[in-house]
Amino acid sequence: MKTYAPQQPSRPRHIRVPAFLPIPLRARHDGWTPERQAAFLVALAATGSVSAAARKAGMSRESAYQLRKHPGGASFADSWDAVLGCAGSARKLTAQERMQAALSGRIKPVVWRGECVAIAQKVDNSAFYGLFKQALRHTGRDTP
Repeated sequence: MKTYAPQQPSRPRHIRVPAFLPIPLRARHDGWTPERQAAFLVALAATGSVSAAARKAGMSRESAYQLRKHPGGASFADSWDAVLGCAGSARKLTAQERMQAALSGRIKPVVWRGECVAIAQKVDNSAFYGLFKQALRHTGRDTP
């Protein structure tokens, strides 16, 4: 009779976290900084557990769910859903989110060997172009 070694749960080979708009919060050394938000999403993609991901980011599970429900947290919540594989259709940006994306860009976690080692600032040209088109419409011009 053959015996087989127990299978280890499969971990994703490459962890991919979509770029997102960090939730603008008061600057606190022990709060949800953009770096902690990115580290949480990377850990969530690796583990699939909100508790483990929050612990790895140095925050509590309850505060992670509060952050997800934050009024400016739709982009963060979309990234949360995407890393868990339950993302729906693409959501349009609100005017405030478009302005934030055009001015400061989105952040993209840089992952190395399953860890968030840095965050990269990604310029969101489509948001800037959308603001530009909106400004042209308000001036009465349809094309640049």
